Amino acid sequence: MEIRWLEDFIALARTRHFSRAADEQHVTQPTFSRRIKLLEEEMGVTLINRQTLPLSLTPAGEEFLTLCEQVTDRVRLTRDRVREISAGQQRRIMVAAPQSLLAHFLPEWLTQLGWQDRMQPYLRATGWMASDYFQALARAECDLAICYWPVGRCDLDIDTSSSTYRVIGQERLIPVTGLASDGSPCTQLPGTRQQTVPWLAYPKRGLLGSAVKAHLARLPHTTYLTAQSENLYAAGIKELVLLGYGMSWLPERNVASELASGQLVRAGDSRWDVPMELRLYRHQQHHHAELDSLWSELPPLRP
Repeated sequence: MEIRWLEDFIALARTRHFSRAADEQHVTQPTFSRRIKLLEEEMGVTLINRQTLPLSLTPAGEEFLTLCEQVTDRVRLTRDRVREISAGQQRRIMVAAPQSLLAHFLPEWLTQLGWQDRMQPYLRATGWMASDYFQALARAECDLAICYWPVGRCDLDIDTSSSTYRVIGQERLIPVTGLASDGSPCTQLPGTRQQTVPWLAYPKRGLLGSAVKAHLARLPHTTYLTAQSENLYAAGIKELVLLGYGMSWLPERNVASELASGQLVRAGDSRWDVPMELRLYRHQQHHHAELDSLWSELPPLRP
């Protein structure tokens, strides 16, 4: 359970309206409704009576509201106290990034820039969807966010209007597959109607899933894929590919060693590669001396 879920519930209890509460929390209504549902599932009880207009809290919801207010007040006071304690000290920049970038990009990038002591990974972010990073930037929960971003046209339901970015790297999602017992690739693109390609997919509305879908739509030929599962994490998908359960598009950095050793092979040539940027985002209205200094020192991306 996350603190923002409690803050969501307080906003909903105050407004008694999903759309208005979602606006207050700077998220879309579907995202907000999903988080309230997850909160109810976590608590194991119904907190909202959705049959009334305006909506109302159940008795359990009324009791839970009191607890939410107490917890969020304590967290707010603790946060203020910690900031007071650290006042006058150099502030480390909190950077959020997907797990794959924390493992295969961030350490090397910080070492190249000599910024190991200036940035601290925000580990709570490793399980977030792409939209969560921008909401965290708006709440000042983190200072910076590193995201994959499609190079080609791609419809994404992500509001980035309050943020600005710099491109700090390039990446490709490449189609990879494991090896069969005879040493041949387990599967190859594009497949056929009679023999479709088993595909270990990302969530359909996620950033990587949308990027792959948009790229396939631009290709002049039909691809025959059968989704075996959906997984938000590239590392989890990679393990399933290694076990021979299908193919997937994975960040090239994540699979470089396995391709070099022959544990994985390409499931298609370069036309299937999905070009991506690595973008470093910050909120336009949030400033402090160390963040502004670091941002001004970012080197231009080398071609």
